[in-house]
Amino acid sequence: MSNNQDTLYLLRECSAGIRMAVASIDDVLPYLNDGEMVQVLKESKTEHKDLEKDIDATLHKMNCDGKEPNLMAKGMSKIKTNAEMAFKPTASQAASLITDGCGMGIKSIHKYMNQYPAASHEVMNLANRISSLEAKLEEQMKPFL
Repeated sequence: MSNNQDTLYLLRECSAGIRMAVASIDDVLPYLNDGEMVQVLKESKTEHKDLEKDIDATLHKMNCDGKEPNLMAKGMSKIKTNAEMAFKPTASQAASLITDGCGMGIKSIHKYMNQYPAASHEVMNLANRISSLEAKLEEQMKPFL
């Protein structure tokens, strides 16, 4: 695999993005009583964690460290989730928050894919897998909205 800068930068953004997604799911789960929604989110979290392992393995192969999500973005997301779920702890509210997060994740990963077009095919594939996983979760949330 090529160790060009685009590959490293995109891979690190994949790392930050997948970690942000897992954290967002974790932030919502404690508020939920809807067993079906909890199951969907737990399965999605497992898929996200599996993809995170693939990203981490690729980082390891390239002797590169992962990237934590932006602290401000992560903090604001947690505050928004806690505030909205404390005020209105419904499956619909949780689905709305998760759907918004999926949309932001899809936009972000495609922005980085466009920003780093010379990234290796392997890393572009990881980025596409993030986008697909977010689109799938977004679709799975629609019945709960």
